[in-house]
Parts: sequence; structure tokens; C-alpha cells
Amino acid sequence: MDISSVDELLTTTRAVRKRLDLTRPVGRDVILQCVRLAMQAPTASNEQDWRWLVVTDADKRAAIAEIYRSIGAEYLAHAATTTSDQQTRRVYQSALGLTDTLAKVPVHVIPCLESRFDGSNLLAAASAWASIIPAGWSFLLALRSRGLGSVWTTMHLATEHEVAELLGIPSTVTQASLFPVAYTVGTDFRPAARPPAETITFWDTWGHN
Repeated sequence: MDISSVDELLTTTRAVRKRLDLTRPVGRDVILQCVRLAMQAPTASNEQDWRWLVVTDADKRAAIAEIYRSIGAEYLAHAATTTSDQQTRRVYQSALGLTDTLAKVPVHVIPCLESRFDGSNLLAAASAWASIIPAGWSFLLALRSRGLGSVWTTMHLATEHEVAELLGIPSTVTQASLFPVAYTVGTDFRPAARPPAETITFWDTWGHN
């Protein structure tokens, strides 16, 4: 295994919003390739209950985008003007821009679990999320390795029932996120600024570096 290539993939798979190519089609085959790789992720009790809803229909994408915009645009605009941290401000501005372009992103992918865990205890909820989050991240890594990008969004989950009704998702299914998927404009993504690992890693006792 080429560790340098793996490290580059892990450190440069960024949340991509502004650099999504809205004009280049994304084929079904590449989406399925990424789903196949994502299916290798572990699942709790080997349930393998992830499901992937891929939305390419323009009208449905527009409807999802309108739901997303109605929930997030005002909040994101406010956050973008009130936060003092410059990096965080850029993130909010980028997220706000996505509310205007989401309908034009050629593919929307919604990773789901074929179960519900509303009101479950922490153990059950953590196990459920641990069944879909690793698969979702593997999907994003697979996109990056093929010249595509996306961003993990959850805004639409505030009214998930609206998207469920639009797409025929049963009430027994949990939507985990929404990935707007497109080829990227360029592939020269860099690692993000992060604090030293030593400052956030504790050994044996909380707060002990």
C-alpha cells in the first residue's frame, strides 16, 4: 500500500461546494463504483442495512434544493456575518452559496438506514450511526479518488419527511445526510488548517496531554 497516496486522499478530501462542476454529467457507473466501495465499510451486528438513494431527476433535485434553501438560507446568511473566525466565516459563506446552486448539482445522493431509532438510548443510536457514517465517508473518499467531490450536508433533515414524501422513502427508513455530487473544478485540494494533534489528544485521563 502506498502510504503517501493514502495520506493524500485522507487529508485532501474536502467539503466541496464552490468547486463543483455544474455542467459535466456524472454517469451511473461511477456512482455505483463508489457505492460498491462504501459497502465494504463495517456495519453494526453486520446488518448491512445501508441504502443509497440517487437523485438525478432535475425536478426532484430542484424540489430538494428548495427545501434545503427554505431551512438553511437565513441561518447561514446570519452565521456568515456574525462569526469572528475567518475560516469559519468562509465555511458559512460557502454553505450559503450552496443554497443557490444545489438544484444545479447533477446528482444528489442520500445515504439511508433501513431502520428507525428515534428515542433510542445512546448505545442503540451510536450503533445505528456507526453503520452509516463509515460507509458515507468511504463514499466521499471514493468520489475524491475519481475526480469528483461532495459535501456532507444535514440541513434537509430538519424536515426529512418532506424529502421522504417527494422521493417515496418509507417511514421506516432513516435519512443520514445529503451528498451533492459532481466532478470538481480542478483536483488540487489541500489539507485544512487544524490544531496540533497533541493539543486535542489526552492520555489515560481527560485533559492530560
